[in-house]
This record gives sequence, C-alpha cells and structure tokens, in this order.
Amino acid sequence: MSEPRNTPYRRSESMRHGPPGPGGPGGPLGGVLAGEKARNFKGTMSTLLRYLQPYYAQLIIVLIMAIGATVFTIIGPKLLGNITTKIYEGAVAKFMNVAGAAIDFTYIGNIVLILIALYVLSAALTYIQGLIMANISMRITYDLRKNISEKIHRLPLKYFDTRTHGEVLSRITNDVDTISNSLSQALSQMVTAVITIIGITVMMFTISWMMTLVALIMLPISFALISFIIKKSQKYFKQHQAYLGHVNGHVEEMYSGHVVMKAFNGEEKSIQQFNGLNNQLYGAAWRSQFFSGMMMPISGFIGNLSYVFICILGGYLAIIKTIQVGDILAFIQYVRSFNQPISQIATIAGTLQSTAAAAERVFEFLDEEEETKELQTPAIIKQCQGKVSFTDVHFGYNPNKIVIHGFSAEIQPGQKVAIVGPTGAGKTTMVKLLMRFYDINNGSILIDGINIRDMKRNDLRDMFGMVLQDTWLFNGTIKENIRYGNLKATDQEVIAAAKTAYVDQFIHSLPHGYDMELNEDATNISQGQKQLITIARAVLSDPRILILDEATSSVDTRTEVLIQSAMEKLTQSRTSFIIAHRLSTIRNADIILVMKDGGIVELGNHEDLLAAKGFYYNLYNSQFDRHTEVGK
Repeated sequence: MSEPRNTPYRRSESMRHGPPGPGGPGGPLGGVLAGEKARNFKGTMSTLLRYLQPYYAQLIIVLIMAIGATVFTIIGPKLLGNITTKIYEGAVAKFMNVAGAAIDFTYIGNIVLILIALYVLSAALTYIQGLIMANISMRITYDLRKNISEKIHRLPLKYFDTRTHGEVLSRITNDVDTISNSLSQALSQMVTAVITIIGITVMMFTISWMMTLVALIMLPISFALISFIIKKSQKYFKQHQAYLGHVNGHVEEMYSGHVVMKAFNGEEKSIQQFNGLNNQLYGAAWRSQFFSGMMMPISGFIGNLSYVFICILGGYLAIIKTIQVGDILAFIQYVRSFNQPISQIATIAGTLQSTAAAAERVFEFLDEEEETKELQTPAIIKQCQGKVSFTDVHFGYNPNKIVIHGFSAEIQPGQKVAIVGPTGAGKTTMVKLLMRFYDINNGSILIDGINIRDMKRNDLRDMFGMVLQDTWLFNGTIKENIRYGNLKATDQEVIAAAKTAYVDQFIHSLPHGYDMELNEDATNISQGQKQLITIARAVLSDPRILILDEATSSVDTRTEVLIQSAMEKLTQSRTSFIIAHRLSTIRNADIILVMKDGGIVELGNHEDLLAAKGFYYNLYNSQFDRHTEVGK
C-alpha cells in the first residue's frame, strides 16, 4: 500500500468502457481506454486479495466450474463439424448412387443429445459460478462499506475539513461499487477467457495447423491497426471527459445558485458560458466517437479477409482429403469464437486498472490517521456540575501555525459565558476544543476537575447540547428531527421541548404538523424555522453544558426575542457558552471573554468591559455606530 497523501486523491471520471474493437462490441482491444490507473497496482491488489482470503475455497470451486463450463462449450463446434461431415458423406454417397448409401441419423441424433447435454451442463455451471461470485462480491462490498462507516466515526474532524463531502461519499458509493462489479464479473471472465483461448487454439491445431497459422497471422495486423487508432483517439477521449466535467460543473453551479444568478441578471452570461463549454464538448465527443467508430469496420474487414483465406485453404485441404468438410465449419466457428475472449481479456485488463485505482482510494481512506486512542480505563463524571477550566491552552490546525496562544479561563457551574471577538479570533475553535473535536497541542481543559483527554469522547459529548449557526436537519419528520436530541424521548416530551423553544405554534400551522416530512436540505421550511427546530432539539437533550454558536442569527427580531426568552430558561443552572457577533444579545452574560488573535485580551461582564474602554468597548461601539448609520 502506498502511504496516504495529505491532499485529496481526486479520481478522474474517465471512460469506464473502451470503444468497440475487433470481434464485435468491445473487440480485442475494447476497454484499453478505461479509466485511471492505480499508483501501486501490485500493492493494492495484494491488499484486495486479503479481503478474498476467507473465500478461497469458494473461489477454487468457481475456478473448477469455469474450466468445466468452458471445456464443454469448446467441444461443441468439433461435434457440430462431425455432424456436418456425416450429412455431407451420406448425401454425396446417395448422389453417387452408392449401394446402401444413407445419412446416419442415429449417429447424428446421438451427437445432438450429447451437444444438448454439454450446453445445458455448461450453462448450469456458468449460472452457479455467477451466483457464488455475486455472493462473494456482495459480502466483500458489505465488509468494505462497514469498515468505511466505522472508519468515518474514528477519523478526526480535521480530515473532513480538508475534503469535500463528495470526496468521502465517492469512497462509499462509486469506489466500492467498482470493486464489487469487478469481483463479480472480472475474475470468472478472466479465467473463462484464458481457458477459451488456450482450448480454441488447441482445437484449431487438431483440425489444421496451416489454417490455424492463417487465422493467427491476421491478429497482429488487426492489433496494429487498432493500436494506431487508439493512439489517435486517446487524447480526444480525455478531452471529452474533461469537458464533460466542465459542463456538469457549470450546470450544477448555475442550478444551485439560480436565485443569485437571476437576481443579478446573469442568465445571458450563463448561457454564453454553457454554449462555449458545450461546443468544446461536442468537438471532443465527435472526434472521439469518429475514431472509435472506425474500429468495428476495420475489425470486421480484417475478420472477413481471414474467413475468405480460411475457406479457400480449407476447401483445398478438403479436396486433397487432408481434412473433412465438417472441419471447415468447426474451424470457422472456432475463429469466430476466438475474438471474444481476446476482447474480454482486454476489457478486463482495463477494468482491473480502474478497480485497483478504486481499491487504492478505499484502502487509503481506511489507512488514514485516526483520532488518538482512548484510555482503557477512562475517567467518568457521574453527575456533571459544569465547571470548566482552560489552562494555558495552545492549539493550531497546523502544528507549525498556532492560532490559540495560552488561553486560560475558569468557568463556574451555571455561569453564562459569552465569547466575542472579530472573525478569526478563535471563538468557534475554543468550542471545538472543548468538545474534543480537536486535541490541543499544549495545556489542559478540565470539566469538574477531570481532564477531557482522560474521558471517552462519547461520555464527554453527552454532557453538551449544541445549537449552531449552520442548521442541520435530516430527511424525516419534524418530530424525528427534534427527537434526535434524545432518541428515547416520548412524543409529549418532544412537544414540550418545542413549546419551550417557541416552535410549537408554527409547527401546528404546517401541513401534518409534527409529522410533516422535511425534504432534502429541509428547503420546504424557512431558515429561521429550521433554527427553531434545532433549538428545540437542544432543549430536549437536557444538557449540563450548553453551546450556542450565534443561534439566533437566522431569525427575525420578534422571533429572536422569543428565543432569547427560551434560552434564558434553558441556560438556568447550566453552564452556557455563547458565541456572539451581535454584542447586544449577550449583555446579561455572567462573563464575557473577549478574544483577539487566539488569546483572551479582556474578561468581565458587559458593564465592566464598557467602563474599561478597551477592545470590547471599541468593538461594541463600532456595531452600534454602524447600526445607527444604517438607520439613517
């Protein structure tokens, strides 16, 4: 396995299936244009084989069945050739008026029965091996997704801060699906293709070595021409995928921001940009399809030439009694069947490259650095009082760039603590450290005298309730979203929490009330209503320590007054941390921590800080002056 990179490993959406090639769709070289390649193919496949280790016995059975099914199929054309020979000999003898001449239908009937038995048996073996491989691939898919899901919960928050949501989702969906499809199809197809090529070659040599050489000579010619076309078309396929990504990105961007686009009359510019990208896509797509479309005619032409030479040579050999007439039919069937396994191998080779690339991404994810291990005998706070101590806390998202410098503060149980400061001062960072989303570099954070590093993360976070500026609601009913704060809560408790958050009245005004389904991103209710629901969720969780990160920023003034009243009830007898940008909302805080450049520059209540006429005084008055100017 290659070491995971710090930067996201972005997978190019390259072509999954190659253009048609010799021998029909896919052709001998079909798939050679498929997708990206793994940086460490051998190491990745070795890791993937370890996932297959518990299924080695089943894989051996699949291998035996694949060999049997292929051998039974290969024998078929030879037996059909024998039937043709018998019919030909009998017909010729009757035409020549040979005494007692007749077509041996008994022999033909026996051969037909044998053929039926062979083909039925071959189909049965193929079906069973398909079922076994599907079962193996689904089990491995299940294991991979389970491991990824468990890994997500063990990863530190900093991992997700440096990756997009789509990047992580791609590991669970696209990459695992690619591995699954490859395992269920590619392995058995590879075995079948190799055995078919070997078996057909042997059978052709048993008929005529001269005809076999003629058939084999045509393959390098076909490969040479197709390789030339592939080199010409490769760059256009890459351009096609790149331009397709540009078009999709533009459409997604315009769709997600269509309100802003319309508000600024950006339709014309958007259409012009789309037309430019679409023209580029059209040009690359046309050229790539033109070259890939040449493969089938060239393949067919060379294949037909091969049949012409084989028929002429086969007719001559039949005349001189070197082979039988039926052997010509059998040989042509073998030649027609010879291209298919070559096509399969080329396609599988490309598929395995894409599979290795997908597996490499999955294994890199599984090898990512996890959160620090928790103690085997963690400290437990049976009854949290809510005393919080920060002592000389230093922290940086990057160890070489410290953003919190020597932060110290002592918070008593039940105190309401406001954290204020300019953007980038470290307000939200302190909350993340408190909940141990990140571990500090130096110093200590204590709750009721116990270092949070000595506690289990789940136990620590059970003490907190949080309402963030960015609301998060999942696809489900309003009742289910509120109950997320306490999954064991009854309907009556959910409604009581909603009333405390002053959300009950508007819920009753909605269709179906508490049973109303919120759609994706909860776009069927307003931003303010979403915030009220998240506040009700926090009320229901009944935490000992409460965190409010500008919780009222998305509501109107009247609703804000109601929420402030609800928060006043909620924060009673609870330690509360309030991150505020509007300083007018935290006047009644017991302690105001004024942060600047990662440290506390002032500490006190609202009146004391104003009287000091320091940084808080300037910050408060700048907001007041700005609001006054806006009012004018």
